[in-house]
Amino acid sequence: MIWLLILGTLGLSLWASTRVQSSYEHFSQIPASSGMTGAQAAEMILRLAGVRGVEIAPQAGRLIDHYDPLRRRLVLSTENFYGRSLAALGIAAHEAGHAIQHANSYIPLHLRMAAVGVTNFASSIVTWLPLIGMFTGLLATSTALWVLALGWGVIMAFNLITLPVEFDASARAKRLLLQSGLVASGSEVRGVSQMLRAAGWTYVAAFLTSLGYFLWHLLPLLGTHAEEH
Repeated sequence: MIWLLILGTLGLSLWASTRVQSSYEHFSQIPASSGMTGAQAAEMILRLAGVRGVEIAPQAGRLIDHYDPLRRRLVLSTENFYGRSLAALGIAAHEAGHAIQHANSYIPLHLRMAAVGVTNFASSIVTWLPLIGMFTGLLATSTALWVLALGWGVIMAFNLITLPVEFDASARAKRLLLQSGLVASGSEVRGVSQMLRAAGWTYVAAFLTSLGYFLWHLLPLLGTHAEEH
């Protein structure tokens, strides 16, 4: 069963990642009719939304685009910062959606921000505890399972909170791109939707993976508890 879980979640993650890469490759070759760059699109969307004080900066790398709420910094890969493709505008608008969420105190975003520290700690626990237990035997099996179940539960909850954050940012991106005239209705907005939908599957895959490992560690403990009663 553990091998089925490992191979199943790995296969799901690889499928989602491959879908994002192929979708990005395709739509990065299609120029937007507006002729705007990703940076210009993000700037326009933030201005129209009344959001001020967000730095928009390029960074070397591929698909490293993100919004940093602590620094109020919207980072775009160099390709998307200067690019004029549907992919560049879609990704820039998605990250601008996160900046708008932050400015509007979107609750799921603030919950995710608050959970980053404990989630990083939980990730360290589920990575290193099995190795420590294997080589030292310091923890009883049931204790280790409870700790691992708790760690995966934290990761699962974080991934669950991430889903509405990402889906809402994509919905905002499509709406704002169309309203601002940055992309045309019809094939252009459909292209952006397809690319952002592909990206959304990576977050679904992450949630399903963490859910699988959480249940894998929790269910044996619940079965043992039921037998004792």
